[in-house]
Amino acid sequence: MSAPPPRRRSVALLIETSNAYARGLLTGINAWQREHEGWSTFLPEQERGALPPEWIERWGGDGIVARVESPAVAEVLLRSGAPVVDVSSGRFLPEAPCVETDNHAIARAAFDHLTDRGFTSLAFCGVPRFRWSAERRDAFAALAAEADLPCDVYQCEPGGHGEKHSWIRERERLGVWVSELPKPVGVMACYDIQAQFLLDVCREFGVSVPEEAAVIGVDDDWLLCELATPPLSSVIPDARRIGYEAASRLDQLMSERPVDPAPIFFPPLGVATRQSTDVLAIDDEDVAAAVRFIRQRASSGINVADVLRAVPLSRRALEDRFRTILGRTPHEEIARVRLNRVRRLLRETDLPIAEIAARTGYRSAAYLSAAFRKSVGQTPRDYRRGEDD
Repeated sequence: MSAPPPRRRSVALLIETSNAYARGLLTGINAWQREHEGWSTFLPEQERGALPPEWIERWGGDGIVARVESPAVAEVLLRSGAPVVDVSSGRFLPEAPCVETDNHAIARAAFDHLTDRGFTSLAFCGVPRFRWSAERRDAFAALAAEADLPCDVYQCEPGGHGEKHSWIRERERLGVWVSELPKPVGVMACYDIQAQFLLDVCREFGVSVPEEAAVIGVDDDWLLCELATPPLSSVIPDARRIGYEAASRLDQLMSERPVDPAPIFFPPLGVATRQSTDVLAIDDEDVAAAVRFIRQRASSGINVADVLRAVPLSRRALEDRFRTILGRTPHEEIARVRLNRVRRLLRETDLPIAEIAARTGYRSAAYLSAAFRKSVGQTPRDYRRGEDD
């Protein structure tokens, strides 16, 4: 008589499905399951920040992956006695291993995106009740200070998204703030929902986007970003990889294998550029024209001589103005744009390295690999696999 099949582990996922980031976490968890022994998974319907589920203490399952976003949820999970991996940056359950996005790297991606477009006046629009918003705010402001750029900070009032009178007051307060910012200004919102709210307020108060205020969010919630007016640029977190690593850590806990207690942080994948930041805030028309030419043609293998044929400047004048305005040379801008295109193709496609080299203006896969490793510190293959160098 054959032995009965081994019992599948029972795992609860306390992760909402209402936003793109959370769905990315679930996609990563599912990917881990497909590559390993599958679990019997319970995904209850719940909203973000919901009260702790009443059933969790009597559930009797084997493990939990949760976005722990309140002390009440943390207390119930701790009493349950089940192994838990936390995928929230709230840190309400410090006893549990934590896997989350790198908020400093998120802020860096938004900062680079805005300053690459020539913005020398910056602002941040946040929601202070979220720890990750505060971390992004502080990192963004610190980057602005290092670059000697002004950065104005707006903090949404507690309860500003609640009752009707609070909502109206919050719109008015935000509208006054964005109207009084020095223009043009590049604004990072802490996440896409706040960015969409800001875009609505800009439209209501007559602040043109992106000409007067370029706005970038975080999470790249595709539907929300495309429904925004104008469509919203957004930093792309590596939510799938975070979910995958959380599943791996939970498997270790359930197997009673040692797990490093230090949190794991994953940087974002890049920026999805849409109309809300599709502008160059550069007063020098010749430099703006050169930058536009480079961004349109860099992947075709252009060099500085090609740029000079597109603008009425000598090589020395072009290089001097580039250094003054952008802090880099035309050659460095070409290389930067090409490498950013390589990163996108590595993340978003399965194209062979040789094909990516051909599409981005490199002479060969070997030449691309050498340039990529020198700039990024990884080979293209390791970058695609998400491995640290």
